[in-house]
Amino acid sequence: MFETVLIANRGEIAVRVIRTLRRLGVRAVAVHTAADAGARHTTDADLSVEVPGYLDIEAIVAAALATGAQAVHPGYGFLAENAAFARRCADAGLAFAGPPPEAIEAMGDKIQAKATVAAAGVPVVPGGAEPADDLAEAAARVGFPVLVKPSAGGGGKGMVVVREAAGLPAALESARRTARAAFGDGTLLIERFVENPRHIEIQILADGHGGVVHLGERECSLQRRHQKIIEEAPSPFLTPQVRARMGGAAVEAARAVRYAGAGTVEFIVDGATGEYHFMEMNTRLQVEHPVTELVTGLDLVELQLRVAAGEPLPFGQDAVRLTGHAVEARVYAEDPARSFLPTGGPLLVLREPDSGARGDRATVRVDSGIAEGGVVGGGFDPMLSKVIAWAPDRAGALRALSDALAETVILGLTTNIPFLRALLTHPEVRAGTLDTGLVERRLEELVPPAVPPRDVLAAAALVFHDGLAPAGPAGPWEVPDGWRIGAHAWTTWRLAPRGGDTTRVEVRGVPRSGAAVRIGDLTAAARLETRGDHEALVTLDGVARRYSLAVDGDSVWLGTGGAAWNIARHLLGDPGDRERQGGAGDGVVRSPMPGTVLVVKAAPGDTVAEGQPLLIVEAMKMEHTVTAPVGGVVAELPVRAGTQVEMDAVLAVVKKEGEQA
Repeated sequence: MFETVLIANRGEIAVRVIRTLRRLGVRAVAVHTAADAGARHTTDADLSVEVPGYLDIEAIVAAALATGAQAVHPGYGFLAENAAFARRCADAGLAFAGPPPEAIEAMGDKIQAKATVAAAGVPVVPGGAEPADDLAEAAARVGFPVLVKPSAGGGGKGMVVVREAAGLPAALESARRTARAAFGDGTLLIERFVENPRHIEIQILADGHGGVVHLGERECSLQRRHQKIIEEAPSPFLTPQVRARMGGAAVEAARAVRYAGAGTVEFIVDGATGEYHFMEMNTRLQVEHPVTELVTGLDLVELQLRVAAGEPLPFGQDAVRLTGHAVEARVYAEDPARSFLPTGGPLLVLREPDSGARGDRATVRVDSGIAEGGVVGGGFDPMLSKVIAWAPDRAGALRALSDALAETVILGLTTNIPFLRALLTHPEVRAGTLDTGLVERRLEELVPPAVPPRDVLAAAALVFHDGLAPAGPAGPWEVPDGWRIGAHAWTTWRLAPRGGDTTRVEVRGVPRSGAAVRIGDLTAAARLETRGDHEALVTLDGVARRYSLAVDGDSVWLGTGGAAWNIARHLLGDPGDRERQGGAGDGVVRSPMPGTVLVVKAAPGDTVAEGQPLLIVEAMKMEHTVTAPVGGVVAELPVRAGTQVEMDAVLAVVKKEGEQA
């Protein structure tokens, strides 16, 4: 085994690799950019080295050599599937904890990969690919709907479903632009789109001595925009016989390229017939690898390192056993109520569930790369952490995972945790009747309402009102209890979630000793008790609710059960006291997320129609087209391509015909 290993990555995967290195007694070296100097992976490592960028191959190799590393672990993403990086490591005398460069190239190009595995007898999805095929002709040949995919890369980036010929040109343009930006290669392919398929992948391990095994499958059908959300092992769909056949096909695919290390062969499976086709092979560790580790008892990172050190696999196929059931949820910085757009902000409060055994025989694991006090920006993938649960059966694992998510507190930015909990408890998910279209079909049932519950608004009003009280001893005239001759007066607060409608909430009395709250036709006796800086106990009509709390300027964050709300205050008469902030009717175009303006499709003075694309904003590798809210003339356009913008920043102003510019 190596004495020192450099991790060429960041975030939760870097922290996860460091955990194994520490267990093995191997010194861990982290790399970081200037902006990431205080990130968790740098503080967890034994050594950290600043580099200009996470894709700077020469700087990373130099850091490995300077710190005495004998090997490099690339994690996933960034350089994990970069054949040039693997070759550069070899040239520098560094072991690469991944497959040979030739295998990366063979499987990294989806077109070449399909041809390679087809020659090995593995079934593939019908389609066509550039440059050999005209994609329009290939689409007509296989029949719509079709799936457009970049030949390079993965993670669902650039994938577009096209249901009719008229939509193909725009889909090709979008996919090619995304592919060039994300992977530096705009080559595309088209495949027949299988309606309501299951996405099932096989984990394989191979050594440099001819040994290849598979570790069973992972069900990855719960997706949105081709991005996995929840994964589990084993699949509730496969029989032992089908598992053996698919596992055998995955092993043959790996042998076809003389694979070594950990890899995943992904299949599209027809949920009605069970027919399966090769989709692609990811020549790296997968995000969802923990579910395989929990059902097999193996550490895939350790096995990657041992293979990279030249050791043979310590077991054969007959020794692989799947025990119990594991489910993983990906926690993203995104807002389901705003079409899952990326979010960002400071991590004001962070409480993650304890890892380890639970009383109901379940086990919870958290793979996280964030820390309280940090800031989540728009420059990287929006995944913050992964919460994984194991139990003897599937129902127990789903229940344990939902409970663990409920214990998670993230204040300072919006996450998808309430959405994840709704998905885990959905009847179809519990029954195991999954397919890749399930989330989209049931979206309205799964997305939490944008309007905060009345008890949350009441709690926020009590926190704001409590802030009026003086810190030290006060005279009777300084106590904000609303005292007046004849009757106590109500203090009115105008509260709104970010970008949402305002609600009138009235408070009378002193929250810490006894008050009343009125929202519409509801009046409740209320009391507020704060415990430390970040916890509040709010009692309404005798019902006590515990909230995590963070005060952030003129807004407060309240969290409970995994959910979190950011409530801003607008005092009557304040300039910001409007029913909506920049509603569509006023022609103000605001950024739906923090990010970068990628494309500007209009100019000041242009006449535009309602719904006409004006700009494309990109954040965390996601593109969002911003359209004109009304028809008229573009009066203001203060941004250009490359401009960094915050959420709700003004991008343009469209004046209706006849209005003064």
